[in-house]
Amino acid sequence: MGLPSGLSIFDLTGRVALVTGASRGIGWEMARALAGAGASVALVGREQATLDARVAELEAAGGTAAAIPADLSDPAGGTAVAAACAARFGRVDILVNNAGINHRRPLAEFELADFERVIATNLTSCFVLAKAVAPGMAGRGFGRIISTSSIMASTARPTIIAYIAAKGGLSSMTRALATELGPDGITVNAIAPGYIATEMTTPLQQNPEFDQMMGVRTPLRRWGRPEEMAGAAVFLASDAAAYLTGQTIIIDGGLTIAI
Repeated sequence: MGLPSGLSIFDLTGRVALVTGASRGIGWEMARALAGAGASVALVGREQATLDARVAELEAAGGTAAAIPADLSDPAGGTAVAAACAARFGRVDILVNNAGINHRRPLAEFELADFERVIATNLTSCFVLAKAVAPGMAGRGFGRIISTSSIMASTARPTIIAYIAAKGGLSSMTRALATELGPDGITVNAIAPGYIATEMTTPLQQNPEFDQMMGVRTPLRRWGRPEEMAGAAVFLASDAAAYLTGQTIIIDGGLTIAI
């Protein structure tokens, strides 16, 4: 038996990936990397024009992609997204739950409607999409569900209680889905980024005290970049991770292991 190619176990040719929150930041870099590994990619986001531009960028690079605009804070949006991807590409092999929002307020000023909006987008949509795509994955005996959690799933800081609750729930749901869907050939894992330089973290990047802390507390002495999350997504989607399930991979420059 010959040796496998160093890249063949990461090859996603023929696979179909559905990526939410794919128009910018971490989601875009994950979608771009999955397309680069050979997958056809359905990009989900709120803005049609932005998605269309991203699809054009992937196609210009030789990839296959489609835009699916949706508001995932509405549960019906998740179901419609899964159906639209299946209609366009025939199925969903890889689900990347990356859509997320944040809302920063002290507890006394945190309105219930804002709490529920964050939970709906960051957690409930992941449940809805997993439920929608799992039957097809099970029927084919193959599936990959990958969610973007956060180091906030196991740590905390003030004013983002809804975000922390959602990400903690998402890491727990990852374990629950892994145990239930494993017998059907579906792996379920999460990626937990640390502080990544994206639009969502702009207020922290612009805070001199917090920015300085990142340069001191993080062993790698810098913010993470969105593209540095992409390799883990390709790994978890590929045959290289066929026996890995129920896990949350922390990518934080070492922040959470440093005292």
